[in-house]
Amino acid sequence: RLLSRRKDLERFLRRKQANPGYQGFRAGQAVTEPTPPALVSVVCSVCGRKRNVASNAVPEDPSSFVCLTCREGA
Repeated sequence: RLLSRRKDLERFLRRKQANPGYQGFRAGQAVTEPTPPALVSVVCSVCGRKRNVASNAVPEDPSSFVCLTCREGA
C-alpha cells in the first residue's frame, strides 16, 4: 500500500511539473450546489401555525398565506 501511495505521488508530481495548472484527477469535477433561498417565518391564515417558508414563496400580503397542509386538506 505504501508503494502505491509513493507511485501515485510521483505520478502527480511529474504531471504537475509538466503542467503547472494540473490540480489532480478529480479537482476539475468539483460540484457546486446552488444555495437554497432564505427562509422566512410566516403565520398561516387558516390554522394559525407559524411556518418556515422560502422567501420567494411568500405572497406580497403575508396575512393571506395558506400553508401546504391547509391547502391539501381543503
